Formats: sequence, C-alpha cells, structure tokens
Amino acid sequence: MRCFLVLFLVLPLAAADPKLIERGKYLVENVAMCADCHTPKTEKGELDRNKWMKGAVLDFQPLGAAPPNWKKTTPDLTAGSRLWVKWGELSMLKYLTTGLTPKGEPSAPPMPAYKFSRTDAEAVLEYLKSLK
Repeated sequence: MRCFLVLFLVLPLAAADPKLIERGKYLVENVAMCADCHTPKTEKGELDRNKWMKGAVLDFQPLGAAPPNWKKTTPDLTAGSRLWVKWGELSMLKYLTTGLTPKGEPSAPPMPAYKFSRTDAEAVLEYLKSLK
C-alpha cells in the first residue's frame, strides 16, 4: 500500500495531448460551429470570448410554430459545467458518437445530432476540458 502511495505522489498526472486539443478546437470551432449557439454574443453581436462555450440564449427561432421541445437556451459546455457533472465524460463521449443523450434520446431542437468518430469525439472532449 505504501509503495502505491509513493508512486501516486511521484508520478505526474498525464497531460492532455496538445495535438488532440488542437484537433478538437478545429472540430468545435470550424466544423460543428458549437460556439455559434453555446457562446453569448456581445452588444456588437460578436461571440463573447470571455464567456466562450458557457451557454447562451439563442438569438433565432423558427418563423412558424416551433417544433416540440424547442430550446431557447444552450448549456455551458466547459468541463466544470452542470452538464458535465450530470452526464460525466463517458456520457458526453457517447453523445458525441451516437447523437443520443444518456437517456437514449436525441437532443431537443435546434441541436443537431452529431455522430463523430470516437477519435474526433475524444478530441472535442479534450478541447472542451481545456477551456476555463
């Protein structure tokens, strides 16, 4: 037992791979465009870099009747958020690879059902975990 404790205290925690984080950033910011909905906008209509991926009130809606369960707000996607605490990293990974919530349901509109490869989903999660 003492040997285990010594090794635990001596060995550093594994650092996230910078290339994986960069891949995740690319996927989040340029492919999935997550920030467009999950980041509030400034008074000038620009994405607020001080509240990056912290959740927002949507500034769009359907012209006619909204589909059932239409959400007007988006959750905070940073690693310390209520969503991460509630779902956990494995459920977040499942969601990104299957498009299904932990209850096995698709997200409410307007959230699209993304189905990333496992490698890309892991990169997205590493990027989100890197956000403060």
